[in-house]
Order: sequence, then C-alpha cells, then structure tokens
Amino acid sequence: MKCKPTAIPPAEEIDIPALREKYRQERDKRLKREGQKQYVQPVDDFESTYEGDPHMPVKSREPLSKEVEVAVLGAGISGILAGVDLKKAGVTDVCTIDHAGDFGGVWYWNRYPGIQCDNDAYCYLPLLEEMGYMPSKKFADGAEIFEYCQSIARRFDLYDNAIFHTLVKGMRWDETLLRWRIITDRGDDIRARFVIMANGLLNIPKLPGIPGIHDYKGKMFHTARWEYDYTGGSQKDPVLDKLTDKRVGIVGTGATALQAIPHLGKYARELYVLQRTPSTVDQRINPPTDPEWVKTLKPGWQAERHANFQRGALEGFLPGEPDHVCDFWTEVNRNLAAELEAEGWPELSPEEFMERREVMDYRVMERMRRRVESMVKDRDTAEALKPYYRFSCKRPLSNDDYYDTFNLPNVKLIDVSTTKGVEEMTEKGFIAHGKEYEVDCMIFASGFEVSSDLDRRWGFDVFEGRGGVSIYDHWADGYETLHGVMTHAFPNLFFIGYYQGGLNASTTEQYHRQTSHCAYVIREALARGLASVEPSKAAQDAYVKHFHDTAIDMTDFQRECTPSYYNNESETRIGSDGREKFRSFLGETYGPGWTAFEKMLGDWRDQGELEGLVLVADPAR
Repeated sequence: MKCKPTAIPPAEEIDIPALREKYRQERDKRLKREGQKQYVQPVDDFESTYEGDPHMPVKSREPLSKEVEVAVLGAGISGILAGVDLKKAGVTDVCTIDHAGDFGGVWYWNRYPGIQCDNDAYCYLPLLEEMGYMPSKKFADGAEIFEYCQSIARRFDLYDNAIFHTLVKGMRWDETLLRWRIITDRGDDIRARFVIMANGLLNIPKLPGIPGIHDYKGKMFHTARWEYDYTGGSQKDPVLDKLTDKRVGIVGTGATALQAIPHLGKYARELYVLQRTPSTVDQRINPPTDPEWVKTLKPGWQAERHANFQRGALEGFLPGEPDHVCDFWTEVNRNLAAELEAEGWPELSPEEFMERREVMDYRVMERMRRRVESMVKDRDTAEALKPYYRFSCKRPLSNDDYYDTFNLPNVKLIDVSTTKGVEEMTEKGFIAHGKEYEVDCMIFASGFEVSSDLDRRWGFDVFEGRGGVSIYDHWADGYETLHGVMTHAFPNLFFIGYYQGGLNASTTEQYHRQTSHCAYVIREALARGLASVEPSKAAQDAYVKHFHDTAIDMTDFQRECTPSYYNNESETRIGSDGREKFRSFLGETYGPGWTAFEKMLGDWRDQGELEGLVLVADPAR
C-alpha cells in the first residue's frame, strides 16, 4: 500500500513569525543556568538501587585474572554487534563485560509497563535477514527485543566468554604489557589487547536534582529499575493492581513516560504527571506484521529499508521514491516530497530546499498541536500538552493512549515549565507552584546521561591512555578522533557512538557500521602481528579539520530549541576549533552526510594500508 502524505494545515493558516516568537518564549521559560547539573547521578539510597539488579540475583564469585584479545564493554545491541563482527572477522577471543545479568542493554534494564521500540522495528532490529527473524509488529515490545538480543548472542557464541554483573570502573593502558588493564567492581584483573567501548547512550540513569529528594519517606524508583513488587503486574502483563490505593507522581513526559503513563493512569488511585516540556505524540499505527508482505521481500530488503529510512527521516526522499517506513519519523520529508512531486520536482538550491522544509516543519507541528486539542477535553491541560518547538528539537513519539489518559478523573497534569522543574520534595510528597501534593510513590522518568560530559556518561573513576593522560582531559575541548572511532594516545581503543562520524536515522545501523569498521582494523592488526594501532597526531588533526571544515553548523538551530538531551540542556562550550557548540550528537556528525561518510571509510578500508595509523610491531610475534 502506498504511503500517503498526512493531512496538515495549509501554509496560509500558519503564522510562522508569530510561532517562531512563541517557540522562543517557550524555550526561554525552561532554560536553567545549571544546564546538565540540574540532574544528579544516583547516590545514597539510589546508588544501591542502580548498582543492584532487580531482574536477576547477583552471585558471588572470585576475582578473575585473565588475558583476552578483545574486551567489549557493554552487552547491549552495540556490544552484541561488536561481538558478531569480530567473530565474522575471525577474532574469536572476545570477552563481553556488562553490569547487567545478560545481553540486551537497555532492553535488559528497562522493563517498565508499555515498553516498546519507538521507531520502525524492521530497521531497528539488526541482522533480521541473517537471523531469519521478523518482528511481530512495527513497534516491537521490549520483551521481544530483549529475547531477540539473547538469540543473536547465542547464535554467535557470545555467551562463552561473557562476564555479567560486573561494573567496569575504569581502564589504564599498560605500556609494559601493551594491553589495557580493566578495573571492575569485582576486583578483576582483565588485560585486554583491544577494547571496544560499546556502553551505549542509555546506560546511566539520571535523577532531577530536586531539593529535599532524600527527605521523602515514600517509595521512589527510576523507570529503568521498575519495581513490579511494589506496583503489581509484570512487563508482559502490566496489571498494576497494587497501585489502586496509591497516589503516584511521575516526573518526566519523554519517551519512557508516555509509554508508562497510560498504565499508571489506569490503575493508580491518583496520578500526578509532572511535565517540564511536552513531547510530540502522534498516533501509533502498530498492526501485526503481515505475512503476505513478508513473502514479497527480496534479499537485501533490510539494507534498502535502512537507506529509505535515512532519506525519509533526515536527508529527503529522492524523486519518485516511496516511503517504506511511513510513520511520524518520515512525515516532514514525505509531505515535502509529495508537494515537490506535484510541482514536477523543481530544481532547488540547498537553501531553498531547507526553507521549504522549515515551512513543512511548522505545518506538521501545528497538526500535532491540533491533535492535542481534538483529544484532551480540559482546555488548560490541552494547552499545556502542546509542543511549541521545531520537530527535530525533541525526540518525536507516538502512542494511542497517552492523551486519552488525561481525560481520566484520577489523572492530573502539573506543568512545571515556569518553575523549570519540581520545586521541592518533602517527607510526604512534592511541592509545585507553592502547593504540597502528598504521594505514596514518586517515579522518575528523567532519562539518562546521553549528551552530558563524559565523566557523567561513562562513570569511570579512571580512564588513562599512554603516559597517564585522562580521556576527560584529552577531550575537554571536544572530540578529536580518526573516523569517529579511534583517538591519538589511546592505543587499541575503539569508540561506538555519536562522536565524529556519520549520522544514520537508525541508531543500530549506525552502530553496526561502526563495529564492522573496528573489527576490520582489529583483524588487520592481528593478521600483521601488531602490538598496537592508534591514529597519528597528524592524521587525527587532518580528519578533525576536515570534519569541522565540512560540518553543517547546527549551533543556531540547537540554541532555538527547548532544553533537552538533544542539546545537552542548552549548555554550550567552546570547541577545539574556537566555536561555540552544544555537546550533542546533532553537533558531532559528518556534514556531507551518511553516504559520503560510509564511502570515505569504505575507500580507506579498500586501500588496505591502515593509512593514518601508527603501527607498532609485537616483538613476541
């Protein structure tokens, strides 16, 4: 079935100058000078909860002392893909280390009610053709994704050398051994020739720094450590029947919260939803996967879908190209493509194209606001739920039950935008707009350390490369890498994530391309008998200069956005090139685009010279 453009207000009905000013006002009232410091890491009572595991008992064991060829830090999807690509490259001595009790990453820890993939599962789940697997529906449930992660790990024998329930606290490069010494909370001495940092974006929960948070006497937990013993129900059967006599508060209205809130509203005696910034919430069309559609798919279909999703969500569709993903992620470009097609695809300069796209952005966001009006009965509540910002300022979401929940008599939205968050917590509850609300339970859907400073994101006590240089000092003025995966003075170390690489619409596809690139370098290093590889300072400087010279400066756009992890809570820094930037993946991606980035790396691999790397021979080999 052909994906049609959505019905949106015509441009004549949209007063863009007025909306632009409205967007600015909405942003300004949410700005906090504390920036990322408005959130705190789990400490005191929360620390034991975070370091524990509600899903699987932690068994005592003796400290390990071992040498491995490759240590992969993280057992989420990026860590799994690293293991898969290493095995395919013929590197079999792979040790995966993770704080969790199994493979799965965010899908291991996050088991809150209603959890689903919030983008196209046919793109998000990797290796579908190779695994011979098809998601049960477009937005797969969290339990299904977790089980799929386990199946990949079993298929590629990643369990054989995995170390779970082990928190990596730091690493040091040992020049005498030419290996990384990995420090863990279990007293292990793990000496790895190579290390792949696959610790992901959503690995360290953060809490709002609310005054009095430790004075509260009721129940508190973060959504990443959901406590079904308290709420009742389970991930697969979220009947939260133990909340029927409870007053519950939940802080946050982002991706996690909007999936959990309909379940909380259904069962809690009273539910208070504390919102700083509303999300963009579209309908979620999520039927079961059609077996007849599956039969039409040809080999290579997932790679084709990835490319289509990339253009639909980020770059813009090609003339005549259908939208295979067909959801809220691709709506702006889908609608724009339909208009351009009706005009015979006129030739537009990049500036003209972006102007047209900006107008479409305003029209789509106006549709989203009118959707709120049509669904939420109370006018004040509906107005507070309307998103006033550009489409790409905050993660777009979908849910069919979220807005209806605010029509329930036991659910109250508390807008804390003007106070820039919850004012205070007391022994009995919280204070908002000067009024105390007594609650039996406070749930924090406050997210993770995504774009904050590295020491907050990684949580390592020590991370030292050659000569004892700290990675935190090394990257204090911004990332400096080769290809976004290696950095000078940190031999045999690889990074997976949003550093200085290409941006793909599918996070897992981006990670997969990175892990395959890293596996290639490691394979070549081992085949050539090398003790270490790292970028030369000259090669790194040349790449960083090329990266900055070709970058699309997103600073002005991010400055206009409401605070979120997309722009590191509107906190800026001065980069190594002397320009003001936001610590954000939107500001650290390759300007010429994903296709150009992948071609650059592919050409580099095809040359087979490991150009730009310092190659140190292993005297023992």
